[in-house]
Formats: sequence, C-alpha cells, structure tokens
Amino acid sequence: MKAAMVLAAPEQGSVDPRRWLALCVLLAGTLLPPLDFFVVNVALPAIQADLQATPALAQLVVSVYAAAYAVTLILGGRLGDLYGRKRMFLVGMLGFGLASALCGCAPSPGVLVAGRLLQGISAAVMAPQSLASIHALFPDREKSRALGIYGATFGAASVAGQLLGGLLVSADLFGLGWRMVFLINLPVIALAVPAAISWVRDSRSEQAARLDIVGALLLAAGLLALVVPLIEGRERGWPAWCIGLLALGPPLLLAFWCCEQRLERRQGTPLVPPSALASPGLRRSLAATFFFYTLAPFFLVFAVYQQAGLGHGPLAAGLAVLPLGIGFLLGPLCSAPLAQRLKADTAAFGMGLEAVGALAAAGLAWADAPTWLVAPLFLIGLGQGIALPALVRLNVDQVDARWAGLAAGLVNATLQISAAVSTATIGGLFFALSSRGTGPDAVKAAFPVASLAIAAGLALAASLSRKPRIAR
Repeated sequence: MKAAMVLAAPEQGSVDPRRWLALCVLLAGTLLPPLDFFVVNVALPAIQADLQATPALAQLVVSVYAAAYAVTLILGGRLGDLYGRKRMFLVGMLGFGLASALCGCAPSPGVLVAGRLLQGISAAVMAPQSLASIHALFPDREKSRALGIYGATFGAASVAGQLLGGLLVSADLFGLGWRMVFLINLPVIALAVPAAISWVRDSRSEQAARLDIVGALLLAAGLLALVVPLIEGRERGWPAWCIGLLALGPPLLLAFWCCEQRLERRQGTPLVPPSALASPGLRRSLAATFFFYTLAPFFLVFAVYQQAGLGHGPLAAGLAVLPLGIGFLLGPLCSAPLAQRLKADTAAFGMGLEAVGALAAAGLAWADAPTWLVAPLFLIGLGQGIALPALVRLNVDQVDARWAGLAAGLVNATLQISAAVSTATIGGLFFALSSRGTGPDAVKAAFPVASLAIAAGLALAASLSRKPRIAR
C-alpha cells in the first residue's frame, strides 16, 4: 500500500439503525479491562492478608494481567478482522466472565494468578473489537461523537476503578470481601452478552485467511520479553533474568518482522502486514500514541508525593486526584466539537493542554504550593480526555477498513507498552531521586522532576500528532 487509506465509513443506506444501542454494549468491552486493572490495586492488601500471599505473588496479581493484556492485544484485534468482530467480542467477554468467576472463587494465590492471566488474555480479545466495531458501524459524521463517548468511558473506568475497589472491599457484601471486586463483573457480562447477540452487527475483513500462528508466537515472545522486565524490574531490583529478557526482546521482534515480510511476499496473510504500516502517517501517529502515555507514571508518583511528601492519608490522596478525573470525564465531550474546528490537530491540542498542566504542576510543587494543584490536575485530565478519542481516530483512519481490528490492537498495545516503559523510566527516576535524601523533602524535590519529564513526553507526542505542513 503506497499511501494511507482512510477507513471507509458505512454507506448512507447501510447505516445500522441500532448502532447507538450497539455502542452501549460495546462500551462494556471498553469499561471492563481498565476497570479490572485499577480496581485490584486497592483490594491488593486485603487479598494478600486473606490468602496469605507473599509480596511477590501479590505483585503478580497485578502484573500478570497487565503483561497478558499488552502482549495479546494485537493478536486480539487481528482475530476480529479474520473471524468476525462480534464473534470475538462475545468470545472475549465470555472468557472474561469465566476468568472473573475463577478469580472471585480462588482458594489460593496460584489460582488467583492463573485467573488473572486468563482475564488479561480475554480482555485483549474483547477490547479491540469495541473500537474496531465503532469504526465499522458509524458514518463519518457521527464517528467523533461515538469516539468521544468511548474516551469518556475509558476515562471513567480509570478514575472509578480505585474508588469502586475501596467501596466493595469496605462494604464486604455477603461476607465476600475482596472477592466482590471480581464477581461484580458477572452481572455486567450476563446483561451484555445477550444484548450483543441482539444489537451488534458483525463485521470483518472481506479477505478470508488463516491466522499467522508463527507470527503470533514470535510477536508474543518478543513483547513478553520487553513488557515483563519493565513491569517487574523495578520492584525486584533489576535481577539478571530481567536484563536477559530485555536483551532478547529486540532480536525476537526483528525475527517477527522478517517473518511477516517473507509471508507477505509469498502472498500469505501475516499477523501484522508490513504494507499496512507502510503509511508514514500511521508510523507517526503510533509514535505519538507511545509518547502520549508518558502520563501513566503520574498517578503513581502523585500518590507517593501526596502521602510520603505531604503526609496525607490514602483517602486524602485519592481525593486529591479527583480534579484530573473530572477533567478526563469532561474532555471527551469537548473532543467532537473541537474536531470540527481543529480537524486532525485535535489530538495535538489536547496533549498540549496536558503538557501545560504537567509543567504547572511541577512549578507549583517546586514552589511548595500544593493547594493550587487543583487547576493543573484538571487541565491534565481535560487534555487527556480531548486527546484520547482524537488520537484513536487519527491512527485508525490511516488504514484500510479491513485492518480496523489490527489498528485498534496496535493502538491499545502501544498504550500498554508505553505505560510499562514510562513507568519503568520516569517512575525509576522519581524513586532514584527520592531515595537520595531523607524524609518528605526528598519526595517533594523528586516530584517536580518527574512532572517535567512527563511534560516533555507529552509535548513530543503533540508535535508528532500534528499534520505535517506541505511547503508551497
């Protein structure tokens, strides 16, 4: 493919009259994966105490989900392209329900970790189908609004996850304690599955093909070699096996790419067709997506800053980030109107707001004026909410409609890998600086430096996402 092809919108006569009902169902597949990542963070102490898990096993409850999700997202998106997005959405959702039941009934830490592994894989099959189906169902005039609702749902899941986890553990419904964190998914899935069967129209690539098994295994191995050390390395003090896995990652990914090129030359169907990535616009927008999620470590360093630096309790620290959550919820509602005016530069505008907010947060923290952080936090959340749906569309619009699932998987996988990389690097910088001194002052000094690094990443993302200007 010599030039980027715009994702085809449905023809006027073929627009599905049930598309807004279908969107409500598809948003369940958007809500559950991030919700189940954040909700477990709060429940982890209760899980560790009840199952008498070691700290290493407790950490695996979080990290095995994140790793499985990141590694299999591209495969999940491609499965939807090949075998039908509705079918794979249902498979992923049923698998997620089974895994949630296994986690909720787990008698031991080992069973819980196995359930979380299955949850991560199922989430990776389910989540890309939501985004790809939105692009297949909605005409261009409605796509920005639908993606704005998608972005708001993603933001709500991220913000509400920790609050919901605390409420469910504290309420101890039916004496189940932390188990309700997982079992609460079952009624949602019980409602969503029959609704999806009734309301969601299936879509897939028009060219039938077999799955590229060798490519899938090579990609999974390469991503696993990169993601697992980045998730586990800092917590475990960067042991030799982490360094060894990181060294294996690039050769495995290079072998994967060579395999894909060879398969495409033979007229086969690779997992990630090199021709689909031939567009400079897609490569540029994926690079912007990578740097867009340098915000991921902000939640970690801000929580440490609030508690270890300012001496606030967990509840106060949770409430302190609320302005960011409010902005994240409102941002996607502004994204569609802004898209009409700014077009392809909407994502750059949103990320510019985030960069300004992170710079302001660094300045206020440096001046020891934490009371005024409300405004920068709101600005960060607002920019994130504006940029996310615009950036998603910017990526998916670069490819042919038959590769919508692949593009959705690439976007989600890029976000997850970026979260792991930026948390390892910027989070590592923060902890290295805060450990050089003693007491709260060291943490207070480290937070502005981490915020400046995040602002730099967001500014780079904004620059990459801007439409190149052609000299005349």
